[in-house]
Amino acid sequence: MAGCVAQQEGEALLRRVPELDLVMGPQHANRLQDLLEDVFQGNQVVATEPVHIMEDITKPRRDSQVTAWVNVIYGCNERCTYCVVPGVRGLEQSRTPEAIRAEMEDLARQGYKEITLLGQNIDAYGRDLPGATAAGRHQNTLTDLLYFVHDVPGIERIRFATSHPRYFTERLIRACAELPKVCEHFHIPFQSGNNEILKAMGRGYSAEKYRRIIDKVRQYLPDASISADAIVAFPGETEAQFQDTLKLMEDICFDLTNTAAYSPRPGTPAAQWENQLPEEVKLDRLQRINHLVSHQAAERSLRYQDRIETILVEAANPKDPSQVMGRTRTNRLTFFRGKIADLQGKVVTVKVTEVRPFSLTGAVLELSERDAAAPALV
Repeated sequence: MAGCVAQQEGEALLRRVPELDLVMGPQHANRLQDLLEDVFQGNQVVATEPVHIMEDITKPRRDSQVTAWVNVIYGCNERCTYCVVPGVRGLEQSRTPEAIRAEMEDLARQGYKEITLLGQNIDAYGRDLPGATAAGRHQNTLTDLLYFVHDVPGIERIRFATSHPRYFTERLIRACAELPKVCEHFHIPFQSGNNEILKAMGRGYSAEKYRRIIDKVRQYLPDASISADAIVAFPGETEAQFQDTLKLMEDICFDLTNTAAYSPRPGTPAAQWENQLPEEVKLDRLQRINHLVSHQAAERSLRYQDRIETILVEAANPKDPSQVMGRTRTNRLTFFRGKIADLQGKVVTVKVTEVRPFSLTGAVLELSERDAAAPALV
């Protein structure tokens, strides 16, 4: 068992679930091989002790030969009342821009083409680093980092996640519009469309501010895809407050919304409140919001019909070996016929022939000139 709750519960989990072999906190992910070898020798292992960030923690094995994740900030200083992350991952610790760029350069030398910069609250990147300018503006923000790493040779695409509306700025949006490698996709959780619930959650912004952020994104990047997270049936949420969430979603029309019915997390303030909602209310609201999610995903997919898209080929379609798959710059999964041995890691121009709520199918038009001459990854 791994993750934030595992980090929080530690050895107590072994007493409750003696069948567990390994309990691991997220900061120990880079030690997984060693921890499993300990398990295979017959030991029960608990790895939840605090870790100060070290550069080698950011070098786990990569699941893909084309895309890679690069952690830029660990921990979280927010205090959302439903979340265990601050208590188990500690305060924010930003890596230096130089260390991040060096890792990206190393990944590029290994053949990776796309990097996703990661942080629990990535827009807070750099707040703990020195670097105030004479004008008073901090010069180690996420925006500054994007400019600093944008020209790493060999890296074709850059993404970042997860954003927090409290720190999402127009300057960041403008940088995304100006920097060609930064993809037109934003993941910005809103969690609720009702201000009273947002306050109870400790989110630190209003629904009106969230709407202004999305308006600004679409002003600079009209075709950008926007995904989000939402929690329904938070303690005390009324039907009218739930309707505010649905209304915000209807007005914005997200490309994708990850949804969850609230569930108490050990040691969080909201878990102690007496105004918990019944399970049948949670299930009902989750079903209703998921119906809207599917409808909006289908509606947003329609704009891709017959469009020409550039796809970075990542892997073979596991359900159809005659097809390969990759993503548009706006993060829509796309399938088309081709040999993965010839196309993996290449940017392919594809005409979309079929749209579905969460994926597309297309037909190859051509490779980019550079990729046509380049050998595929092996």
